[in-house]
Amino acid sequence: MTIVDQQHAAEVVTTKGKAFKFDAIECMVNYLDKQEAQEYAFLLANDYENPGEWIPAEASYYLISQAIPSPMGAYLSAFETRQRAQAVQSEKGGEVLDWKGLRAYMKK
Repeated sequence: MTIVDQQHAAEVVTTKGKAFKFDAIECMVNYLDKQEAQEYAFLLANDYENPGEWIPAEASYYLISQAIPSPMGAYLSAFETRQRAQAVQSEKGGEVLDWKGLRAYMKK
């Protein structure tokens, strides 16, 4: 897949080194929900404030804000720290979630 929007891209790398690229974080989360007991070497998201910079998805924080469109329509952006996500939230509104909260939110 060609990544059009670096700010919202995500990637999964298996323990065998196979990489799956996603145009949006929500696509990666949906993909992971459909996999059965697969082990991964890396789950990565692009930092919204530093396009092209991969950050560990499981340790990142996510902002869902109608003021920041993402390629697939979930309005979902990743940030390296909770503080950065909250700073953007104060400007743009929305809800900040950690990885576990995001996974639960996306299952709704």
